[in-house]
Amino acid sequence: MTEVTTNAMVDGRYRILDRIGSGGMADVYRAEDTHLGREIALKVLHRRFAQDAEFVERFRREARAAAGLQHPNVVGVYDRGDHEGTYYIAMEHLKGHSLKEIVDAEGPLDQIRAIDYGIQILTAAGFAHRHGVIHRDFKPHNVILDDEGTAKVTDFGIARAGASEMTETGSIMGTAQYLSPEQAQGHAVTAASDVYSIGVILYELLTGRLPFGGDSAVTIALKHISDTPPPMSADGLRIESNLENVVMGALAKDPEARWQSAEDFAAALEACRPYVEAQRNGDGDTALAAAAVPVPVVVEDEPRERDRPSRWLYWGLALLVLALVAVMAYAFTRPEKVDVPRVTGLQLAEARERLDKAGFDTVEVERERSFAEVDRVLRQDPDAGDSAAQEDPVTLFVSDGPGKVRVPSVRNTPQERAIKDLDKAGLKVTADPMPSDTVKKGFAIGTSPRAGAEVDRGARIRLFVSSGPERITVPDVVGVTRETAESRITGLGLEVTVETEETDEAQDGEVLRQTPEGGTQADRGDEVTIVVAQEPEQVSVPNVEGLSQADAVSALRDAGLQPTVRERTTEVEAEDGTVLEQRPGAGTNVDAGDSVILIVGKFEEPAVEPTPPADPPLEPPPPTTP
Repeated sequence: MTEVTTNAMVDGRYRILDRIGSGGMADVYRAEDTHLGREIALKVLHRRFAQDAEFVERFRREARAAAGLQHPNVVGVYDRGDHEGTYYIAMEHLKGHSLKEIVDAEGPLDQIRAIDYGIQILTAAGFAHRHGVIHRDFKPHNVILDDEGTAKVTDFGIARAGASEMTETGSIMGTAQYLSPEQAQGHAVTAASDVYSIGVILYELLTGRLPFGGDSAVTIALKHISDTPPPMSADGLRIESNLENVVMGALAKDPEARWQSAEDFAAALEACRPYVEAQRNGDGDTALAAAAVPVPVVVEDEPRERDRPSRWLYWGLALLVLALVAVMAYAFTRPEKVDVPRVTGLQLAEARERLDKAGFDTVEVERERSFAEVDRVLRQDPDAGDSAAQEDPVTLFVSDGPGKVRVPSVRNTPQERAIKDLDKAGLKVTADPMPSDTVKKGFAIGTSPRAGAEVDRGARIRLFVSSGPERITVPDVVGVTRETAESRITGLGLEVTVETEETDEAQDGEVLRQTPEGGTQADRGDEVTIVVAQEPEQVSVPNVEGLSQADAVSALRDAGLQPTVRERTTEVEAEDGTVLEQRPGAGTNVDAGDSVILIVGKFEEPAVEPTPPADPPLEPPPPTTP
């Protein structure tokens, strides 16, 4: 498989920055959306699967399924397409840690923290289920947490939307450690399958370990089918009993015996919160200690006058007979007891129906204010599984809802003040930065839902805080053509200035460099200067041989060339100061500004050789003496 390289452009829009990771079907890259100037995560299908119609359809199905799930706890999907024979999905880039990394580093987690994470995951699952999408691969690796503890579910790579039959009978899809028994057996998968997988996640969060392990995926899958999960409160863990029962209820082998919806599971977790807080504060231990206090024995004073033994015998026999009669009457007339069914987490109407089918006609309802959905059963008395006579009343403690509040207006108030105002109204806040040209940096732009809307008390709303005028990432245009560079720069709201530079080391019109460099941040309207290659101008060398030096120099400069003069000695006086030779020769095409060498004559008279002196006359011989 050939990976997408760093700085590569995908579909002419997404510039690869670096690789984040790899999965069974696709690689994930951190990329820049050059059209919108933001970072995204780009999932690119492995090329070896691009020719497989089933994998391509599953990959496309992920994009369709996830694109329709716009929810605060579901990763956002922006775009999809194809690139060089394979397919991609552009999605929200999540900066944070996976839940798996957190539980590996910190597990087991605090019980309240585990409840918060579990409810967020179940909220995302319930939203997906209502839209006909079953995730099939819930695991902590697919849950990303930001710094504020907000969970987002990602990776719908093997999700099934509606009644799709893409998975053949007998195939297993998912991760073995978090696989539901029906998935392990290749049976039909429903929302209850996701509930089981989320139950495994909560088991791991609360205990720091998985319910089943093994040397192979097959071994683990078989344990999911047949083995009972070990108790959560082992190894000295003090997990609140109601919370343990709720989680273990999600791990039933029979899908019908589990929580039948993600909403039911989430409501049951929420109902456990006060019990966990009581245990944390020591209230639970106090109650247990009070129950263990022995009852004092009351000793009666000795009677003043003792009865006769015969009288005591008479009364003793009479009481014994009455007791025997009472025991026999009770044995023959006592009502039959049956197990009370579990109705915690159900809607009131459904709970009544289930109790009625079990023979319990008398249902008493007590309402409590709760963040759980209105009419959701928070707890029951007797508890599920307890034996009771069918004539006995069953008391249901039902959510009356948290109550409604109006979202206050916080526009143009500082972020800290806005959060306090929203918190005072009984709302939870997630602050998100948003660029604005009209609202000062650090001040609130608005909320979602908007100001004045009625929402449940305790609901989480999004607070949009101005990050100032939108900052734009300057695109890297070095190496592209001038037209492409200008289009990319102006398309982002930046101005462009073009300078040219003559060179024969790049193609005409290619961008040689830019200021500021690509990847830097700029404000809308800022100027980006690009230097574009330009081929040097060609000129023909004029004929200057025979001209005087001054005329030759003038002619070359007029032609856009640079003369270089060199002298050559000549004995011909007429050649003095005249161009004897030029290099290159006349008519040669050269770049404008090139140098032309002129050979100019310099007259020097030839040297005259001196005449040698004449020989002296011969002296006459001296006279001879006779």
